Amino acid sequence: MDSTIKKLVSFLGPVIRGYFYDGESSVFVHAIEGSQAEVMLPESVIGDDAAETVKILDSIVAGYAGSNGRYPKSIGVQNVPVTFNLGMSYDEAVSGTFSREPSFIGSSRRSDIMKRKISIVTGGAQGFGAGIVQGLIDEGGFVFIADMNKEGADSLASQLNEKTGSTVALGLKVDVSSEESVEQMMDEIAALTGSIDLFVSNAGVLKAGSVKEISLRDFEFVTSVDYTGFFICTKFASRQMALQNIGSGGRYMTDIITISSKSGLEGSNKNGAYAGAKFGTIGLTQSFALELVSDNIKVNAVCPGNFLDGPLWSDPDRGLFVQYLRANKVPGAKSVEDVRAFYESKVPLSRGCKTTDVVRAICYIVEQKYETGQALPVTGGQVMLN
Repeated sequence: MDSTIKKLVSFLGPVIRGYFYDGESSVFVHAIEGSQAEVMLPESVIGDDAAETVKILDSIVAGYAGSNGRYPKSIGVQNVPVTFNLGMSYDEAVSGTFSREPSFIGSSRRSDIMKRKISIVTGGAQGFGAGIVQGLIDEGGFVFIADMNKEGADSLASQLNEKTGSTVALGLKVDVSSEESVEQMMDEIAALTGSIDLFVSNAGVLKAGSVKEISLRDFEFVTSVDYTGFFICTKFASRQMALQNIGSGGRYMTDIITISSKSGLEGSNKNGAYAGAKFGTIGLTQSFALELVSDNIKVNAVCPGNFLDGPLWSDPDRGLFVQYLRANKVPGAKSVEDVRAFYESKVPLSRGCKTTDVVRAICYIVEQKYETGQALPVTGGQVMLN
């Protein structure tokens, strides 16, 4: 290999937030945000023939894309000065209009902490997940809504885009219990945005029942989504984040946050499958945090209290109020109203958890650069850590 090519290869680092080479000049273009990055290669690398250098660069990019087919539009540069001209929205990028030159992604101002960050929320098409999606968009972010229910994810994205007058969300289909499905989802994201800033592992299921009666099938169903699903999502999200973060030269950190539960902090009567899986996610959180810190990835858990107004609890056919009533989990309860009153009475702040409470916790974790491997209770005081 020619010494010039060797030098060029050394500058072609990993994925940087979706930049792809246009094949005609020394300009990388961001697929979603519309930013242009003009590559300022040192004279010692460029040599006397700039046109020939561009051809070499083009061939290297093509080779990299061919051998790493998952990232055909996500080639970045490492340790190379670049200038940015960033479109402030997806629509500006599509129309080819660009506005101001911002500083490096991120902000020290709390009100701006989520602005222009790219997030993904699994289980985001309905219920608690949909509330998290809405909250992150309200904070100024762009969100991929990932769900088994692709139609529901697309519908929610359409509603949010219409409401804001710009493209702030896109729907994706995913089964978090399937490695193939999660990998395909992350590849799709890589082609659009070159990875993400925040992964919220929210997808979850629950089947309550006595340990003496619950079927192994139901137990494994809960575990495959709530526990194994978090492992699979972290596996593929961290691969892309690690590449992206190397490209930032250590200046930027990304976040993986699992939505655990207060049942991950204390046992839950006749609800062992769910509580066991949520306890397990906290063990994974701590272990992943120790490993991925070297990749500039923080891993934390949010442990909400009971979301009493959501479908998980309030669905008239499959909700927890109905399940717990049938399972006689609440002594003396004659109706779902009795079950609800019982759970509200356990909370010092006398109400169930709301999605706005969890979104605040997520924003705090992203803002806080000095914590990883933590399980943050959001329980209204129902669970207090020692």
